[in-house]
Amino acid sequence: MNKQAIVFWAFIVLAALGVISFMTRASLSSILIPLIVFGVVFLLYKFPPARWSRKAKTPKIKPSAKTMAKVNAQNNVNARKSSSSKKRKDYPFQVIQGQKGKNNEEDVPKYH
Repeated sequence: MNKQAIVFWAFIVLAALGVISFMTRASLSSILIPLIVFGVVFLLYKFPPARWSRKAKTPKIKPSAKTMAKVNAQNNVNARKSSSSKKRKDYPFQVIQGQKGKNNEEDVPKYH
């Protein structure tokens, strides 16, 4: 076992001992309140109210056929534009060829 696993399990054992000792010494009311709070938080997490949901809201009014035709036509035009665009993009930088690895005999002086 690595050092982190030993520390993790030590914390788990100590937490379990603390919970057991708390339960043996505590009265019913001191146990019941945290359980109720935990239960409410868990239920709100598992089943959030509708106003908290992140789902996209659908319109309550059905769009007309004319409107849907416009939307579909616009989507088709956008699809054609993207497919007919260049395959390569122009970037504002360029590659500068270096001299490393090249053996240019012309640049070396003859008197070496």
